[in-house]
Amino acid sequence: MASYRKFAYVYDELMQDMPYPDWLRFARQAWDQYGMPHTVAELGCGTGSITIPLVNSGFEVAGIDLSSDMLAVARRKMETTPQGQRLFREGSVRWIQQDMREWILPEPVDSVISFCDCLNYLLEEEDIISTFRRTHAGLKPGGTFLFDVHHPQTFLRYDEEQPFVLDERSISYIWTCALDTPRCEIEHHLSIFAKAEQVGRDLYQRFEEIHVQRAYDPDWMKAELSKAGFRDVKVYADFEWVEAEDDAARLFYVAVK
Repeated sequence: MASYRKFAYVYDELMQDMPYPDWLRFARQAWDQYGMPHTVAELGCGTGSITIPLVNSGFEVAGIDLSSDMLAVARRKMETTPQGQRLFREGSVRWIQQDMREWILPEPVDSVISFCDCLNYLLEEEDIISTFRRTHAGLKPGGTFLFDVHHPQTFLRYDEEQPFVLDERSISYIWTCALDTPRCEIEHHLSIFAKAEQVGRDLYQRFEEIHVQRAYDPDWMKAELSKAGFRDVKVYADFEWVEAEDDAARLFYVAVK
């Protein structure tokens, strides 16, 4: 599970069309049903695009990520406004570099979230199991675990539809995929061209990123959540409260300790 480096500093520009409001909406709808939390841990918080709105809404959030570069970007975003500086000083947000398989906080939290297919970066079944067990241990009784992953069929579609190309003035990429079908593991190879900050000159820096993800059988995931001690495990499709079928692109899991 590699950590992001150069990619962290262009991540927000590349991901500006990601449906962050939909992830926030799903979390709030889940909390309306299962209990509104006060403290939240976000596994794989990245540049804080979900963390920061939660903090600004009054939640106490621990943003946990493996990448120090992603956390540096998140911290900088949080501190660019007077409100963000105040909330940081008051302890409403903590940025913590940890591996989600081994994460730990001083006190249990009311809810744990992990969106934007972060768990797909766990490449072995043991990694998933460790994350489930650690999350169960890090929750208060009755706490919720909310996360989404790519459906295995999504990786098949990626493999069939590649390559993907983005061509914008300030940033471009060529994205190709290689699928290991037996493991349902996909390697994303991105050649990224980012405009350099030099006045009056159109210079671009090229760098390569390789990201590997694995998708898991939904029934196996549900069974492992139950083995880890979670109850009332539900699986929904694509940000909606409908039962997931094989045509779902993203699977949304809701589990209660």
